[in-house]
Amino acid sequence: MIFYLFSGSNYSQLISFINTHYKMVDFSLEPKQIELQEKVRDFANRHMRPNARKYDELATFPWDVVKQAYKEGLMNGPMAKIYGGSEHTIFESALASEELGAGCVGIGICMDANTLALTPLYLGATEEQKKRFFGQISEEQSVAAYALTEPNAGSDVAGIKTQAILHGDKYIMNGHKRYITNGSVSSFITVFALTDPSKGARSLTAFVVPTNSPGVEIVSDLKKMGQRASVQTEFKFHDVEIPIDQRIGGDGQGFLLAMKTFERTRTGVAALSIGNAREAYETSKSWAKNRIQFGKPITVNQGVSFMIADMATEIEAARLLTWNAAWAYDTGQKTANTLSAMAKLLASDMAMKVTTDAVQIMAGEGYSTEFLVEKMMRDAKLCQIYEGTNQIQRLVIGKGVIK
Repeated sequence: MIFYLFSGSNYSQLISFINTHYKMVDFSLEPKQIELQEKVRDFANRHMRPNARKYDELATFPWDVVKQAYKEGLMNGPMAKIYGGSEHTIFESALASEELGAGCVGIGICMDANTLALTPLYLGATEEQKKRFFGQISEEQSVAAYALTEPNAGSDVAGIKTQAILHGDKYIMNGHKRYITNGSVSSFITVFALTDPSKGARSLTAFVVPTNSPGVEIVSDLKKMGQRASVQTEFKFHDVEIPIDQRIGGDGQGFLLAMKTFERTRTGVAALSIGNAREAYETSKSWAKNRIQFGKPITVNQGVSFMIADMATEIEAARLLTWNAAWAYDTGQKTANTLSAMAKLLASDMAMKVTTDAVQIMAGEGYSTEFLVEKMMRDAKLCQIYEGTNQIQRLVIGKGVIK
């Protein structure tokens, strides 16, 4: 019927009619989203790629890169402008994180982990708290840390033992946190602790704890296989006094805050993984096109070309799932939590496979430190672990789809 109505008419009129009368899915980016993507890509090219190897070898926090990111307005993107952010949607944040991941996942997570630490404040703090703590971070151009994990409580939040017991107008915190990204370089830590151990996780509560507070002990920065530019710190808290006005939300709201935080930030891990995989794919593909064996490039060999085809396909699939998860969050879809877990699972597993295949394609060159693909492979592994291991993501997904 449509084609009959438009017989003799031009194609553009037909498309206009379809777009007017039928809902179409559009995967193209808006001009401002393309601008953001290009801005972060340019930043990564100028400040991250040239420093990726240096900070991997030094295993020190990349303060010069982070300060430059503040200068160029690339820190705290999802936060409101009045709090020093750029009011990026979660979809826009995913676009930015992919470019950071392509530049260097280790440096990128320094920036994204700061957003992770601020998210409980963004979701649950009072306006006064937001102005105070966001203002501090922006003014100092510093970073914060998110402290949920403990030596015996990683994905099992119910196993947390750190306590913050109310005494008069202050909480007294005692406990032990481990694997805290940005920990030793942070201005403050968002710490999750029990306010009533007899109630277990039902009393889990979030607090802002300045890192220089009396009783906060930095035990050590942990040595790692990959993402060495970021620091993961072990803390102990010895009778740390925390004023009531540094509690985020009410007593017992910590578990909900932690889960809502991950729902909002997991797509960032997925996007970092995609960027890392994309860079490994591009590097190995370019190398393979110029690698001559038996008188011809190795890309003409089916064994290599099939690997490259799979890499390209898997990256594209992970990106579309991540975009869908971010869109679901931004538009308030009930499936957002399940989709964000799917995106984190698929993208980080994909990145591990793609980076490993990139090393394989480049053979000895890939395994050497003359190229960064060996670093990309080491970096990819941690994305399968933090913000909930991929085994935990499967539990989240299972509950979501079965419910």
